[in-house]
Amino acid sequence: MLLQMCAPDGVLLQELSGAKPIGNEVIGIDLGTTNSCVAVMEGKDAKVIENSEGARTTPSVVAFSPKGELLVGIPAKRQAVTNPQNTFFGTKRMIGRRFDDPQTQKEMNMVPYKIVKAPNGDAWVETTDGKQYSPSQIGGFVLTKMKETAESYLGKSISKAVITVPAYFNDAQRQATKDAGRIAGLDVQRIINEPTAAALSYGTNNKEGLIAVFDLGGGTFDVSILEISNGVFEVKATNGDTFLGGEDFDNTLLEFLVSEYKNTENIDLSKDRLALQRLREAAEKAKIELSSTTQTEINLPFITADASGAKHLNITLTRSKFESLVNSLIERTREPCKSCLKDAGITTKDVDEVLLVGGMTRVPKVQEIVSEIFGKAPSKGVNPDEAVAMGAAIQGGILRGDVKELLLLDVTPLSLGIETLGGIFTRLISRNTTIPTKKSQVFSTAADNQTQVGIKVLQGEREMASDNKLLGEFDLVGIPPAPRGTPQVEVTFDIDANGIVTVSAKDKATGKEQQITIRSSGGLSEAEIQKMVQEAEVHSHKDQERKALIDVRNTADTTIYSVEKSLGEYRDKVPAEVVSEIEAAVAELRAEMASDDAEKIKAKMDAANRAVSKIGQHMSGGGGGAAGDEPGSQGGGGDEAREAEYEEVKK
Repeated sequence: MLLQMCAPDGVLLQELSGAKPIGNEVIGIDLGTTNSCVAVMEGKDAKVIENSEGARTTPSVVAFSPKGELLVGIPAKRQAVTNPQNTFFGTKRMIGRRFDDPQTQKEMNMVPYKIVKAPNGDAWVETTDGKQYSPSQIGGFVLTKMKETAESYLGKSISKAVITVPAYFNDAQRQATKDAGRIAGLDVQRIINEPTAAALSYGTNNKEGLIAVFDLGGGTFDVSILEISNGVFEVKATNGDTFLGGEDFDNTLLEFLVSEYKNTENIDLSKDRLALQRLREAAEKAKIELSSTTQTEINLPFITADASGAKHLNITLTRSKFESLVNSLIERTREPCKSCLKDAGITTKDVDEVLLVGGMTRVPKVQEIVSEIFGKAPSKGVNPDEAVAMGAAIQGGILRGDVKELLLLDVTPLSLGIETLGGIFTRLISRNTTIPTKKSQVFSTAADNQTQVGIKVLQGEREMASDNKLLGEFDLVGIPPAPRGTPQVEVTFDIDANGIVTVSAKDKATGKEQQITIRSSGGLSEAEIQKMVQEAEVHSHKDQERKALIDVRNTADTTIYSVEKSLGEYRDKVPAEVVSEIEAAVAELRAEMASDDAEKIKAKMDAANRAVSKIGQHMSGGGGGAAGDEPGSQGGGGDEAREAEYEEVKK
């Protein structure tokens, strides 16, 4: 591989040795946490391509040798024990995650290499000589290896690819994956969800019906429900957990081995990086062996040494012990499955087939839990390691026009919207909406003569903006000064087929427009995802109450504004006692707005509206005909154009 890093910003340069004819094939790449796989269409069938070492999957491992040489795949994994601090694995779990994320902090204690805080707050990795790499760059090195594997097989240079991501990846993580493709010199034609790709691979054999895809891989867990009918693959719902996979099983087993050794030998191996790397490899090997045998021996000679000499590790591990250790991890797959079935509006009886994808689905206990959840034995209709890459290649064939009889309709995994007055999360696109999609909604200003509106773009399932994930923000400036509620600001969300979001805001009066393609660096942590989706129903009642209270307060605020405006106009034309009554009603309403009792606020609002209606009665009695200026007729304006969160610019 002729790759080199140059310049401090870590731009990857690629030198092509020997010109190959340019091919227009679109390869399919499964960029996995633990292993990656590449496939290409041959006629109407997808073919998995073997790498230079003769294997059909490539470890997603990148290493830098003491001489500074870049190693990718099997060679990198092979030297991990002697070079643990410069061997990077499982970095896909850090894509789009902040350094301060609890999961990143947890990961730091489990890996032998150094995880550092990048200038933008992201989690990056660092070699022993101080060079830093983003997870996208590490992913780029792996993608380059997959690209070269395909080029070697096809005898052509390849520039186009379809890359898969976990269905539950958020916008930032998808964008980071696309960036990894660009670093590898690939034009990423499409980002598609892993369970969808697996279903595509399965369904090309004229299979039809409702399919559940249970995808438990090296780093992430996804579950998707699809309907396959007449060549149309329609995703009904998707759910998952971006921090649950084989790495967690390995870590749990690793912790057990360290604990066992400490108990028997009174030596703590947790600070010995070299010993930990050997233990990690042994844990992964034992996990794989226990899928086909009921007992395995873990033998590691010369694991450490003390004053008495060399020490060896010898532990017998049974399948039942392993299952008891990882049971809590396997149980975490239940809730996403239940939520997915509920969102799809179906029961387990409606599911025709359950597909197992990802290496971890080979674990007998996982298969047992899947049978319990769906009430039927899972299908062995696809290769768990290769189905995703094959599906990506089929999608590449669809995009190139080679495969004409198939159509794929995917969904967005989480709701998208903006923050509006009072910190409310106003959804524009709900979760499990078919993509690509575009949705617009008109909002307005919350203050008189406001010339700027701040748009905060959020992703999640909670009612309050602060409880959801902030993807990005931008300002629409140059709005002509006007009374509050008058300007019309049209906010549009556009999700492309990759699941990547573009948001624009347009002032309808001037035609001024501002837009942002979300490039936020922060990913969704496991804890945040749990809060967003699984806890959404638990918090739903409380969220609705808070939302209702804020809505009432917003309406009360509009009422006060309208009442005071009417009073200012007609103060000299109505009796003093009417003025006093209105002022008293407004004062009482203003005081009540500080309370948390929505009903009391409504009562005071009704009283203020009744008081101000006397202006209309008095004026119509005197032939004024100004009843149209009553707040009762204006108050509804708040519902027609929702008020946007804003920040005034003082010049």
